[in-house]
Amino acid sequence: MTDLPGVGDLHDKAVSTRVVVVGGGIGGLIAAREFAKLGMTVTLLEASSTLGGAIRGGVVDGIALDLGAESFATRGGHVRALVDELGLGSAVVAPAPGGAWVAGLPGGKAAPLPKGGVLGIPANPFAEDVVRVIGWGGAWRAYLDRLRPPLTIGRATSLGKLVRSRLGSAVLDRLVAPVTSGVYSARPDDIDPDIAAPGLNAALTRTGSLTGAVAELAAPRAGKKPGSAVLGIDGGMVRLVDALEEALVAAGVDVRLSTPVSALERDGSGWILSVPSSDGEPAVIEADAVIIATEEAAARRLLAPHVEGLDAEPAVPGPVVHIVTLVLAAPTLDDAPRGTGVLTVPGSFRAKALTHATAKWEWVREAAGARHVVRVSFGAQGEAPVTDGLTDDEIAALALEEASRLLGVPLTGDQLTGFAIERFTQSQPAATIGLREKTARTRDAIRSVPALGAVGAWLAGTGLAQVVPDAVAEADRLRRAALFR
Repeated sequence: MTDLPGVGDLHDKAVSTRVVVVGGGIGGLIAAREFAKLGMTVTLLEASSTLGGAIRGGVVDGIALDLGAESFATRGGHVRALVDELGLGSAVVAPAPGGAWVAGLPGGKAAPLPKGGVLGIPANPFAEDVVRVIGWGGAWRAYLDRLRPPLTIGRATSLGKLVRSRLGSAVLDRLVAPVTSGVYSARPDDIDPDIAAPGLNAALTRTGSLTGAVAELAAPRAGKKPGSAVLGIDGGMVRLVDALEEALVAAGVDVRLSTPVSALERDGSGWILSVPSSDGEPAVIEADAVIIATEEAAARRLLAPHVEGLDAEPAVPGPVVHIVTLVLAAPTLDDAPRGTGVLTVPGSFRAKALTHATAKWEWVREAAGARHVVRVSFGAQGEAPVTDGLTDDEIAALALEEASRLLGVPLTGDQLTGFAIERFTQSQPAATIGLREKTARTRDAIRSVPALGAVGAWLAGTGLAQVVPDAVAEADRLRRAALFR
């Protein structure tokens, strides 16, 4: 039996190990932090001029705002633990309990999104707030679910097909599709219920109906305030990025912005990364271990030459989303006419969703004073945003027009006091049918290459609650390999 190395040997090994993290989104920041905890020599390379990836902040009409991700899911407790570790625990805030609406109903109507469902699927189709959305005809059609035999052989693999067959098109089009479009940027037919709603198939078999299954899954949440599944940070999620950067610098991590990696090459048991230098000539960085933490397309281009069977381009590109933040001097919004935001019936609007940030977050309301902050989102899986090809002023005008329709109040150009536009290339939704199996094979292939790893939403799934623990685990895997190989 081989003797384990001594503590002194491990310390020397850690200090002499050179790690390069490519990508400064949350996955890269977390991975770099994990390596730095053991005293390893860590360099983080970010191609853009800012860190944070999907977490972006900026000042619009004098107000410091989140321009990208504005909250984090509480499931698993991983993100909250990280926030506490970084000293931001006292700044954690919950959204207002107003709830969201759904717009694009027949006759151009809108209504509050029913509470107590799962992915928009109601537990009781005859509940008043459900009938308001799907109508009595839709409610009676959904009631037939209680009379149909359950799925006892196999399982439903498509959320859309499951809902359509058991509850009808009104529930699918007016409740489920707005949720999957707004949350996943995807169609219900492309969503695997086992991933999007774990336990739903099993509960369907136990209870004998889809609405009964939803009631069983929703029962543990009964009595909780709306919005309790997500939290934010007073002053913006960008504070999390700032705190991580501060922690990395304090730990001696070499953080380099505006430093894209053009090539990754094997050098014996280590790696060589090609980067630009100050004089414009190519330079190289040597590493004993590398983690790729970029978005999927860039990650594949670097990984593919070294990972057997890995394609250099995504098989299906993720959705491109534009988020347009508007600051408005509009007293008609003081009463939050559509709660904290609006989801849309696909095809009824050019925008896919809207968030009334000053109605949702108290800190935004205080910072905005008499003004209102509204975020309008465009883009979905399989289609380019309608904002593509427009100038910034044209995009702002379109967002204002859509906001007026979605909120049900007149909003004019002279009320717009500032705007910002952010473009995101998202990963395919993790709940896409078949993606989990493909991703598992991709991870296995990457992990078969010594001293190489990858993190990020394209592997872990979208959202901090998935990216953070995944980055910790992947960094730990490479740390162990570096110390004990």
